[in-house]
Amino acid sequence: MHFMYLMRYVEFGYPWMIKVSAAEFQRNIGRYQDLALTQPVAITRNGRERTVLISVDEFQRLKRRDRQVLGLADFTDEDIAALEATRAPEAAKAFDSELP
Repeated sequence: MHFMYLMRYVEFGYPWMIKVSAAEFQRNIGRYQDLALTQPVAITRNGRERTVLISVDEFQRLKRRDRQVLGLADFTDEDIAALEATRAPEAAKAFDSELP
């Protein structure tokens, strides 16, 4: 198991992620599929991370976090009027100094 080691992986919100070479992954694919149910498995090629194996549950959780970008044409006149009528809370004035 000298190909596998743990590394800090903050971007995915996981304190530890397994990192494994593509050759090691191919030799023990079932083991890494099982491990991916509880933590991401980074698969490397030529020493560089190329893909990450995650569980279906984690994939679905990440997909739910996707955001849809809307253009102005996607809003109705009522939506626009409601947005124009909104006001920032009084506490937001603390950030006025950050405006140009």
